[in-house]
Amino acid sequence: MPRDMLSVASGNPLEVPNKTTETFHSATENGAFDISKLLEKPRPINIERQRSFEERSMSELSSGLSPHFFNARNIDSHYEGLLSPGRRSVQDTPRSFQHSFEPHPMIADAWETLRRSLVYFRGKPVGTIAAIDNSGEEVLNYNQVFVRDFVPSALAFLMNGEPEIVKNFLLKTLRLQAWEKQIDRFTLGEGVMPASFKVLHDPIRNTDTMIADFGESAIGRVAPVDSGFWWIILLRAYQKSTGDHSLADMPDCQRGMRLILTLCLAEGFDTFPTLLCADGCSMIDRRMGIYGYPIEIQALFFMALRCARQLLKPEAGGKEFIERIDKRLHALSYHMRSYFWLDFQQLNDIYRYKTEEYSHTAVNKFNVIPDSLPDWVFDFMPMRGGYFIGNVSPARMDFRWFCLGNCVAILSSLATPEQSAAIMDLIEERWNELVGDMPLKVAYPAIESHEWRIVTGCDPKNTRWSYHNGGSWPVLLWLLTAACIKTGRPHIAKRAIELAERRLSKDSWPEYYDGKLGRYVGKQARKLQTWSVAGYLVAKMMLEDPSHLGMVSLEEDKKMKTHLTRSNSWTC
Repeated sequence: MPRDMLSVASGNPLEVPNKTTETFHSATENGAFDISKLLEKPRPINIERQRSFEERSMSELSSGLSPHFFNARNIDSHYEGLLSPGRRSVQDTPRSFQHSFEPHPMIADAWETLRRSLVYFRGKPVGTIAAIDNSGEEVLNYNQVFVRDFVPSALAFLMNGEPEIVKNFLLKTLRLQAWEKQIDRFTLGEGVMPASFKVLHDPIRNTDTMIADFGESAIGRVAPVDSGFWWIILLRAYQKSTGDHSLADMPDCQRGMRLILTLCLAEGFDTFPTLLCADGCSMIDRRMGIYGYPIEIQALFFMALRCARQLLKPEAGGKEFIERIDKRLHALSYHMRSYFWLDFQQLNDIYRYKTEEYSHTAVNKFNVIPDSLPDWVFDFMPMRGGYFIGNVSPARMDFRWFCLGNCVAILSSLATPEQSAAIMDLIEERWNELVGDMPLKVAYPAIESHEWRIVTGCDPKNTRWSYHNGGSWPVLLWLLTAACIKTGRPHIAKRAIELAERRLSKDSWPEYYDGKLGRYVGKQARKLQTWSVAGYLVAKMMLEDPSHLGMVSLEEDKKMKTHLTRSNSWTC
């Protein structure tokens, strides 16, 4: 079998047994831009004088933050004209500001690690590998570019004024979407985006070949439902960051969005506006009992629909899709806000539900048996606070907290302003449970004992308080930070980032942490996990310059605002 050689920025190859040869070039070998050269003789800049009111207000709210990041509008126009286009936080590494500020050492380490993860196809950067693991163990698929994993990396590069890699990634994955996709003898839908891809380099012929995985190589053989949604969300982020509308307006990009929408807006036997999904179709890519209508997919679906609504052009069938999107958004927002939302009052209502109600006047519409409510949820639910539960389907409510779905619900305005504030209240009230010593719990609580055996099929990787089963994932920092800024709670993000800074770099940027409080590096966690690095960078840059929030946040659509009445099923 040929041996896999991963070429990193240090120039030392990482040998991986039993893999096909791949080559990844360093950023410096391909002419990476070093902004520190522009600032060798900086002119004095009065940063405070030039900051906007919004930034000064955020700085007051977030007092104590170190000022290594700030927006390019603070730089003298002499230097600004030399930078790449697009709104950006002007740092390559903290060396950029060595003359003005003392940088946090983690920032330099993070940028160096992120750049080492760059993947090149025919001389152009097209993504970042999932992890640079020096352990010498079999890397499985961590040497590939995952669509979902690349999103925080893309945001970091956009905020740093380096949009080219994001554009390349969007176009390459769009081309992969057009491939014929088969698993065994079954052909997947035309709009399915790949879960990941890798670049094979032939040093003899000096050629690059791209290989995509649409689920046929994944654990469980499940196609990634979230990849298409993240692609649309990232396309909008690119447009908002650069002001470049030409990419989204390209006929190929318009067609790619329509193909994704065709898959998820197709009519069938559904009685709900939510998307029916299999286990393992998203970030939680192993059997974890999320089959049905998982909150992560529904929130991403909602956000992708809203982003597509902004990006689609009426021509070439776009008008029909826009009308279908509008109808689905109205139904989806009502369904999620009504049936997935849980707070103290709603929990009390469910606890007192009647069952076996028949007719359209039924209050307990999913026939949830009150005795099926888990004991932990009564202690977990504070008097103030609430969240979108994990899943709702006939006779089943999954009351687990899922961080990604709730944060995306805030950013997409699937959550009302009141619900968004309640989610933040819950995080503050249950800090030890949801954040602990290392942010953030991907899901809470962990399932264990007999339930773990039934739900996960005795999965040795998803044991209690590990990996997807209550593990702590640093990548979620960027989503929490964005949600905190949108809801006016930057102090929550600041506190979480400070927790991560105590250990994240020292522990070599692990993929996840284990334990109730997230105190232990995950038992199978990869080191130098790229999205752990990128998630931290994005969180720091966003907190320092809240204007970056516009890339990943959507304001509430007043047309979708519905009057929600509290359910009542009192036993009289």
